[in-house]
Amino acid sequence: MSETIRNTSVATPFAADADLLAQTETAVRAAGAVLRERFGDVVRYRTREELMDALAANDDAVLDILRPRLAALRPDARWVDAELDGGALPPGEWWIVDPVEGNVNHLHALPEWAVTATLVRDNQPVLTVVHLPLTGETYTALAGAGAHLDGRPLHVSETTDLGLSIVATSQARPDEDETVVRRVGSSITEMLIDALVVRIAVPATLHLVNVAAGRIDAFWQFAGGRADLLPGALLVTEAGGQISDAQGRPWTLASDSFLAAAPGVHADAVTTLTR
Repeated sequence: MSETIRNTSVATPFAADADLLAQTETAVRAAGAVLRERFGDVVRYRTREELMDALAANDDAVLDILRPRLAALRPDARWVDAELDGGALPPGEWWIVDPVEGNVNHLHALPEWAVTATLVRDNQPVLTVVHLPLTGETYTALAGAGAHLDGRPLHVSETTDLGLSIVATSQARPDEDETVVRRVGSSITEMLIDALVVRIAVPATLHLVNVAAGRIDAFWQFAGGRADLLPGALLVTEAGGQISDAQGRPWTLASDSFLAAAPGVHADAVTTLTR
């Protein structure tokens, strides 16, 4: 089976996956409540080790709630432990979870963070939940059934002019390879020339929910892991958007770039990113 993200009906009975989505949402919301309780003052650290310990403490607090609940929902599904990893997965079902998407923002008392959980079946995302505990918003998508915000259908922007578009990008990870960093910088320059406004911030998922909701028109990123791209990939696809790599080729879990855009500006965004 191809790894390419595509908008198709899932293999198991639709109703079963719809019910599973609802139960996954309940679990993610419960975990998000714990994370919200931990939010407040800036967490101070002096060394890289102290930073990593603080990040891990947030992750552990969420996973203590979320992991057993998701395991109970799909006992045979395996778990992806490394949030920053990419590439195709072995066949079967996998939970891809980012317990604190935007963890460094949470530590710095910035509001851009979320809890995400995505079920992947044979390298195809089946369902996803993205919960923003500070606002209470929950974005959901089920393959073949659309994307929603708190039950309201989402649709990508209808814009057809990149010059009138708000676009966004994100840093995939700290300590990125210099080649990737320079590629990111060059792409930002090109988008500053062609688009109306360029937003640059972490995490990727919060840009992608905005693409799905039609608030911004395109998002691109070089490199990146499954956990920061798969939830948004399914949301954007189910909201009517286009997903590819930066060169316009089908995006897979093995791709080294990612582009999500409204159909009316996708081709122009590819042109900009490959110039």
